[in-house]
Amino acid sequence: MKQVTIAIVGAGSRGTGYAKYALAHPEEAKVVAVADPDDFRRNRIAEAHHIPPENVFRTYQEMLSRPKLADAVIIATQDKMHLEPTVAFAAKKYDILLEKPMATSAEECIKICKAVKDAGVIFGVCFVLRYTPYFRKLRELIHSGVIGELVTFRHIEKVGFWHQAHSFVRGNWRNSVESSPMILAKCSHDMDILNFLIGKKCLQISSFGSLKYFKRKNQPEGAADRCMQCKYADECIYSAKSFYLGRLHRNQLLWPLNVITNDLTETGVISALENGPYGRCVFACDNDVVDNQVLNFVYEGGITGNMTMTAFSQEVARESEFRGTHGVIKGDGKNLTVTRFKDGEEIVEHYDTALANQSLAGGHGGGDAGLMKDFISAVANQDQSCLGATPEEMLDGHLMAFDAEESRIKNS
Repeated sequence: MKQVTIAIVGAGSRGTGYAKYALAHPEEAKVVAVADPDDFRRNRIAEAHHIPPENVFRTYQEMLSRPKLADAVIIATQDKMHLEPTVAFAAKKYDILLEKPMATSAEECIKICKAVKDAGVIFGVCFVLRYTPYFRKLRELIHSGVIGELVTFRHIEKVGFWHQAHSFVRGNWRNSVESSPMILAKCSHDMDILNFLIGKKCLQISSFGSLKYFKRKNQPEGAADRCMQCKYADECIYSAKSFYLGRLHRNQLLWPLNVITNDLTETGVISALENGPYGRCVFACDNDVVDNQVLNFVYEGGITGNMTMTAFSQEVARESEFRGTHGVIKGDGKNLTVTRFKDGEEIVEHYDTALANQSLAGGHGGGDAGLMKDFISAVANQDQSCLGATPEEMLDGHLMAFDAEESRIKNS
């Protein structure tokens, strides 16, 4: 397989993470260009990958003004900044890997799908769960017949109390107007993985949910609007002071700590908490995305199911249960258990996810590396099937998320 050359547009944590695959597998891929308006992020990738200065850009428009620089581009900008670069790079015949969600409206997602189809380029969305050994084994079991014909399922997305506070109360995905609704920003992964696991089209969705807890009326009396000045900072479970400085003191310097500042010293972290968005009280932010949501589904063949997204969990995990005519499969992200009505219970397999978010190999249970491997193979062989999904199939999960949000708003 030939070495695939890659350009990076958006050098934040996701773009940097995907780029690391080329450092681990130089025989497969090489990062040859980068575009990002932030000097630190842009230069970090340029230095790590030895990118020549003429291929280091502040904007994707500058990159596009040059003759085609790479076989493929990874677009890892913020949600609302996906449409224009994706359409432009497709027109220039770059193969494209796009961070999820594709875009923040159904219309823009459809435009992207049409643009990449018309251009005839390889196109992937970073639905990394598809590429994990855990979910691939779960899909294999569902379709093996071991539990007979699938009848119904339940799925829970445990966001984690601290992850909700970091990303969806204080962080980039806190406000649906600035980014996208929770069901799209976080749970488009879940819409897609359910489609992947079940292998049929969803016909109906209903949804209910709200922002119940993270709002001003629940702020303790006398609490400050910034954690560094708050009398509850050492006892509040949502204390930014305790959370981020605790990470620093334990030398946990990767995500999410490296999101709040580039200066990973005590002085740098304290300054970020005193002046930046991540030091705000979780009850005094401009967040509006939900912290709990439930969905009901009807799939082809009369398969029914439900899903819960909740901020209120200790762990960050996904749990699933698939019930068939002959048995049940349960999974917690680490173990898959098959209970056959006739034979009893069997532990099928254990998946070690301890490295999640600490390296590309472990990120998302191995999904980050699995996605990159399959995308590079698709580009090298010019074969969309290497990604295991068509652009239309990747679009389906997004359209489900938009339908669910419309239902939630109508029902609220």
